[in-house]
Amino acid sequence: MERVTIVAVPFPAQGHLNQLLHLSLQLASRGLPVHYAAPAEHVRQARTRLHGWDATALRRIDFHELPISEYVSPPPDPTAPSPFPSHLMPMWEAYTAGARVPLAALLDGLSATHRRVVVVHDRLNGFAAEEAARLRNGEGFGIHCLAASTLAGKLHAGVRLVRERGLAFRAVDECASDEFMDYVINRSRPSRAIAPGAGVLLNTCRALEGEFIDVVADNVAADGKKLFAVGPLNPLLLLDDAKQSETRHACLEWLDKQPPASVVYVSFGTTSTLPAEQVTELAAALRDSKQRFIWVLRDADRGNVFTEHHCNSRHEDLLAEFTKQTEGKGLVVTGWAPQLEILAHDATAAFMSHCGWNSTAESLSHGKPILAWPMHCDQPWDAELVCNYLMVGMLMRPWEKYGEVAPAAAIRQVVEDVMLSDKGTAMQQRAKVLGESVRASRADGGSSRKDLDDLIAYVTR
Repeated sequence: MERVTIVAVPFPAQGHLNQLLHLSLQLASRGLPVHYAAPAEHVRQARTRLHGWDATALRRIDFHELPISEYVSPPPDPTAPSPFPSHLMPMWEAYTAGARVPLAALLDGLSATHRRVVVVHDRLNGFAAEEAARLRNGEGFGIHCLAASTLAGKLHAGVRLVRERGLAFRAVDECASDEFMDYVINRSRPSRAIAPGAGVLLNTCRALEGEFIDVVADNVAADGKKLFAVGPLNPLLLLDDAKQSETRHACLEWLDKQPPASVVYVSFGTTSTLPAEQVTELAAALRDSKQRFIWVLRDADRGNVFTEHHCNSRHEDLLAEFTKQTEGKGLVVTGWAPQLEILAHDATAAFMSHCGWNSTAESLSHGKPILAWPMHCDQPWDAELVCNYLMVGMLMRPWEKYGEVAPAAAIRQVVEDVMLSDKGTAMQQRAKVLGESVRASRADGGSSRKDLDDLIAYVTR
């Protein structure tokens, strides 16, 4: 009989795939056997887009492809009335309907040859929690891929804390589509309890959300479950790590030539698509601000990213002129960008972001303030957390105005405030100090390192 083994079951969206792969690699680096199970295209996506690890690290993971039925994989609609990526719904429906059976077969095989099978599953994957509970020697942990405060805000103590801090809590379901919330509640079937199975893992740390972690921990403990805050899960690169990679993206070579803390990094993640009118206004703002920038201009992922034709025809005319106007001052990336390396680079000063939790944690763990432009789901709350709780961000546009086009003058003003004003300088310094605290949480003696050690000790008991 083999020892304990870990089975990671991510939800098939880039931010979720990424978090569980980082956790899997951390656990594997500590000697635990780890299996990572997802549809074939999402296994490939997670592996291809991995940053911040040595190329040999993936050899420590056993990857398993979960066959699911075919699904349509349409491109995003930049003219849609809502910024939510509804074009991903066919893929998510096919995943939830089809992944359970092959996952059950994988777990049954591992259960027969291991003393304990620990299923670490995205909390959206209710079926994985159920399959873990079915095993005679199975144990399930749900990983919450959003901020801990999105859980705390639903609890009485969390509501009180939000009110005491003068914050405006906005639940995820307020900022997602009705179709997606119906899918979450009725078909992906997550446990209604905060801590299904043995407990919950959080991709956060006390430096970012200590008060909120305490609220969730008290609730979980009252239910007799475990809680481990092991984040941020993204690698914490040293400032010069961005200059050490053998195969470097061209944008990093460009960053090497820029002065320290002089560049605004602009990217809106993998589930956001800006309308053409907004792209035009943003381009004008970056051009007229006279600030250096890297702008990742790409549409949201399709359900299967490998069906995409990597062209940006709808922006070709704008980019031709814009590139001439900003030559030497800015760089536009129309494909996949190495975000971790960009944020770790000492030339990067700030991050204009949609405030997805991955991007938020990556930016703050590298000490970079955020120009917050939330689009959907948890992002409006993350923007509130960054700007009004942690005080390391400026709001670009309130979420409630998602149907409006933010004008170039307003965008430019925030960019200049962050980069040039005394207020912006102070915010950059606060972000730097916060980044040091976040990194300390992952170092020896830090709270996140201790929780990871405790998690490993618990599952191998």
